[in-house]
Amino acid sequence: MLSLALMFQAPSDNDAAANAMLAGFGMGFMLVSLAILVVMVASMWKIFVKAGKPGWAAIIPIYNLIVLLEITGKPLWWFILMLIPLVNLIVGIMVLFSLARKFGKSGGFALGMLFLGPIFMPILAFGDSTYNPAA
Repeated sequence: MLSLALMFQAPSDNDAAANAMLAGFGMGFMLVSLAILVVMVASMWKIFVKAGKPGWAAIIPIYNLIVLLEITGKPLWWFILMLIPLVNLIVGIMVLFSLARKFGKSGGFALGMLFLGPIFMPILAFGDSTYNPAA
């Protein structure tokens, strides 16, 4: 009964301040997330253009994976593997390593793209690396 009475109490000033603080934290988190999303989309766009593919393909959800498989030289049926849980993690890592290799980067760079994507993807996209389909 006490918990029911506490539920219907008027909010105090402390609750309002806490709610405002949490709202501010949520807005800040949303803005940072949106900035990371914009950086990643711009990076993928530029990577696609460097590889001779249309940049707009980076913003089409399923088509961008198909184009990424074409860029990395992997068979298109790997797209089916990307739909299987846990298998998609291994396939995604293999695609990242192949993408790094196609742009003349090492396996260490591929690990950087895996763990610190918002930093390493713009380096790959806007850096001086060039796409080599024969790599």
